[in-house]
Amino acid sequence: MAYRLNPLVESVAAAPIAEAQSWIRGRVFPADRPLLDCAQAVPSYPPAEALTRHLAAAVQRPETAFYTDILGRADLRAALAAHLGQDYRGNIAAEQIGVTAGCNQAFCLVAQALARAGDEVILPLPFYFNYQMWLEMLGVSLVPLPVGAGDALPNPDEAARRITPRTRAIVLISPNNPTGATYPAELIQAFYRLAQRRGIALVLDETYKDFRASGAPAHALFQDRDWPQTLVQLYSFSKAYSLTGYRVGSIAAGRPLLDAVAKAMDCVAICAPHIGQEAALFGIERLAPWREEKRRMMLERLEALRAAFRANALEYQLISAGAFFAWVRHPFAGEVASAVARRLADRHNLLCLPGTIFGPGQEGALRLAFANLPAEKMAEVAERLVASQDHRG
Repeated sequence: MAYRLNPLVESVAAAPIAEAQSWIRGRVFPADRPLLDCAQAVPSYPPAEALTRHLAAAVQRPETAFYTDILGRADLRAALAAHLGQDYRGNIAAEQIGVTAGCNQAFCLVAQALARAGDEVILPLPFYFNYQMWLEMLGVSLVPLPVGAGDALPNPDEAARRITPRTRAIVLISPNNPTGATYPAELIQAFYRLAQRRGIALVLDETYKDFRASGAPAHALFQDRDWPQTLVQLYSFSKAYSLTGYRVGSIAAGRPLLDAVAKAMDCVAICAPHIGQEAALFGIERLAPWREEKRRMMLERLEALRAAFRANALEYQLISAGAFFAWVRHPFAGEVASAVARRLADRHNLLCLPGTIFGPGQEGALRLAFANLPAEKMAEVAERLVASQDHRG
């Protein structure tokens, strides 16, 4: 008799980006019509040269091959606490920081610490598919929170109506994945006050905070002395410093939650990769000008995308865009997004993700990770979308 798999894991859909990438596997693209890959958000540039030189020397030190403390190196935790304190004009202590192997792991550990099977977590719809997958594996119910059709912003009053005795957290991502929408500070504050009143956590994923258009603080939550009782902030060094393969992220939270996270972390990975932590520390301490340069570059790409949509006879509608992502409504009424995305890949060499992988009711949408491409390629993205309009499903 064969062994059996955990049905909670077995029933979860396969990783969707891998499926999208299978659409183009083995294909050779002509030089005059190359692949425009807008599927997975990956920085289109290498890490800073100063960082790679630093790491080349760092790997010669024996200690970089050893474990660190479970919640990360003390100097990195202190540096990140200081960085966040300056960024948000708030108060964060080193002991309120935990370092993880990327932001995905940060979310997984936090969700496991907050919720058990049968509990509920509220997420704005459309939602990041990896978060959905993990909650399903835990047996935690994901409660969708619809967003505005014109701005992709969630409504705290709608969230309040969805809170039940089983609710353990509201999760927000800003700037958002998949929609690119940046939530206004007052909206984040309203969700924070709601979570405070109802005694649940507000989990705020700010992976893309370094690519916001405004230099003002994204919110004032860290200025509240009681923030550790409600707020759990997640962050990733992957995009800001082009370190996706180094796997380093963070959690800012109160000590009780971090103590629970440390138990799970010790079982899962013991600690985040030491060399990744070395890279993150160098980035915080030495690469602020480089990070700012990349922020401005991404804003140029965003404006180029918006201009391309304005300048072309596009029936595709740009609903929201920011950081690395654009959320687009396709013009093929009655046709599922997966068919539209597959046709764009097959006939127009444009790879993007169908809205259906980001939750129910998203058949009319596509996600484009536009930040993968240089600004001068945005017009070509629009041209290929225009060309695709000749088909009607």
